[in-house]
Amino acid sequence: MSEILQLPSGYLSPVGDYSRHNTQALGGVSHLWSDFFARALAAQQEEGVVREPLPVEEVDVQTGEPITGSQTLAQIQSQRLCNVTDTEVAPPEPLFLPIAEFELDLLDKPAPPFSAAELIEQQRQLDISNNWVRPVVMSQGHPHPEPGPAPASRPLHLPIAELERKLLDPAAEPFDEATLAKQQHDLDFDIQWARPVVLNNVRIAA
Repeated sequence: MSEILQLPSGYLSPVGDYSRHNTQALGGVSHLWSDFFARALAAQQEEGVVREPLPVEEVDVQTGEPITGSQTLAQIQSQRLCNVTDTEVAPPEPLFLPIAEFELDLLDKPAPPFSAAELIEQQRQLDISNNWVRPVVMSQGHPHPEPGPAPASRPLHLPIAELERKLLDPAAEPFDEATLAKQQHDLDFDIQWARPVVLNNVRIAA
């Protein structure tokens, strides 16, 4: 049972029980110090060296008055002679400052407007920063992105063809007799033979 490790939670000791070893070591040191002090005290008593407290004069030699009372009285008198003044502690008073929104004289003077040349120069610097400096800095060390598609063309608001006949597509040319006969033959073949066969096959499969 003595080999069971009793360690605090969250601590895993790799080798042995260090907490038990430390406790035993500290306990041995404490016993050594207590033994040392006991021996030193016994040796001092054997030698007969006893330190007596220094004598304190309780009565004045000249007047015969107790010194302790005169010292206390002198301290009381010196305290009474101190200039003691009461300090009144009052809460801070609010400051009633004038409002600049209502008194325009308190506002800062407006800055003079920029001239046309300064505005043009500022816009040029802004364009250079946005179109060249910032892209170069942000893409430093990275491959340039592939260009995307161009913006699509916007629809044109053309006039309405229904109201302007000249804008309509030209009328289709009529079919000739041979083309009409071919279309009629294909329609008859589809209606009289192909469609019934397909429908019959669908019914059989269903």
